[in-house]
Amino acid sequence: MHYELSEKKVVHSIEKLQKRLPKLEYEELKENKNLLKSINGIGEKTSLLLFVATKHFKNFEHSKSVSKYFSVAPRMYHSGNKKITVGKCRTSKEHIRSILFICSWSAVKCNPQCKALYERILEKGKCKKLALIAVCNKLLRQTFGIIKSKNQYQLDFAK
Repeated sequence: MHYELSEKKVVHSIEKLQKRLPKLEYEELKENKNLLKSINGIGEKTSLLLFVATKHFKNFEHSKSVSKYFSVAPRMYHSGNKKITVGKCRTSKEHIRSILFICSWSAVKCNPQCKALYERILEKGKCKKLALIAVCNKLLRQTFGIIKSKNQYQLDFAK
C-alpha cells in the first residue's frame, strides 16, 4: 500500500517535470545564446548552429577537441622519413567551417583579440586565408570558454 502511493507520486512528479522541460530547455538555450552573442563575431544564427552541431558543447572537455571537431586546428601529416606537411583535419563539417570562416571576417574588424591574432600572423608573412582559419580557431575557443564558464565575453579577461 505504502509502495503504491510513493510510486504514484513519482509518476506524477515525472509528468510535471516533462511538462516543464520544454520551458527549461528554452531558458537554457536563450541564456547560452546570449552568452555567445556577447562575443564580437558570433551572431544569433551562428550560435544556434554551434549548439546544434555540438549538443551545447556537452560532449567536449577541452577547447582543442572542439577545434579538431570542426577542422580548424592545424594538423601535421607525415609518413616515415617523408616530408612533413601541415594542413587541416578533414571531416564532414564543411558547412559549419565555412560559416565560421565568414564570422572570422567580422571578428577581425570587431574583436580586438582576433584582430591582434590576424595581424600577428600576417606580419609573419603567412597568407590571409591561413590567418582567418586561425581566427576561426580563436572564435571556437572563445565560445567554448564562454559556455563552460557561463560568463559573458570580457575584453580584458585574464585567468
